[in-house]
Amino acid sequence: MAFKGVVAALTASLLAQSSWAGSLNYCQGQAELNADIQDRLIQVAAVVKTELDRSERNVALISRSGLALQRLDQRYSHAGVSLKSSPNTPWSVRQLYYACDEQRPRIFDQGMSGFVLGAHDPAQGYVSLVLLPPEASQALEETARDDRQVLALLGGTYSANAHAFSQRYQNCNQWLAELLASAWGEPSPGDGARSQAQQWLRTQGYQPTVLKLNWQPLMWLASVLPWLHSDDHPVADLAQAQFRVSMPQSIASFVRAQWPSSTHIELCYTDTHMVLRRGWEPIAAGCAPGPRDEVTHWPPTTRAQQTADPASSIDRY
Repeated sequence: MAFKGVVAALTASLLAQSSWAGSLNYCQGQAELNADIQDRLIQVAAVVKTELDRSERNVALISRSGLALQRLDQRYSHAGVSLKSSPNTPWSVRQLYYACDEQRPRIFDQGMSGFVLGAHDPAQGYVSLVLLPPEASQALEETARDDRQVLALLGGTYSANAHAFSQRYQNCNQWLAELLASAWGEPSPGDGARSQAQQWLRTQGYQPTVLKLNWQPLMWLASVLPWLHSDDHPVADLAQAQFRVSMPQSIASFVRAQWPSSTHIELCYTDTHMVLRRGWEPIAAGCAPGPRDEVTHWPPTTRAQQTADPASSIDRY
């Protein structure tokens, strides 16, 4: 008991000192948003849906910023697939999500407003859309709408830093990478869905993101917190304090290499404006617009703060 107390105290101390504190504690829930922030993010979601409608596609890859991973040079932390013909609502995002209460991964269909509202920093955030050519879109849509295939790719145990080529754990982005492999690869009889998907990713040259921690106590934390693990990672990587993990950026880079005609739209927002950019060049840090970007300025905030439930329609499997 005394040892557990020391571990808890050390963990709390490390979290308090680390800029990862918000990331590592996401199961504590998000602070309630006042009415003005909710209204602003709902407008961002509406713009995203408008752009998706204009794309004349039925499916898109979507990512959002959320967890504080800037120290690891990662703008985006969470990705899913947005389906125009979703059984939930149009352009709902089908995604793997960690159900904190159940302590297990689930598949969620979440409305676009809820997806955008899920950002952990409502004062500034980013949304990325990858639009695929028709042949890739059709195959992905068919697979993403196949509940049996979607659930066959769902791992049993969640780990936020799951190794990209291990089946011991899975994170949200790894599920998406394996979904793409299932849609675009050629099935071979006798293999499990996940092993088959990972093998196809390997043969196609998929390169997961290398997260270099550069701080050994964070490696220790991976063995303490219930949604972080290190026992699925190669010893050589652990010795270098790094993890090879599927992240939105590595998935987007892979998709672009597989389908060079894919297009990209990025949006960002602050408490004063929103920026929309078409093309693969990322928006500058701080949501600073470039000369060709579309910029929308928000009206001054005048309403009194109030809390409300930001949840939108969600189906889980």
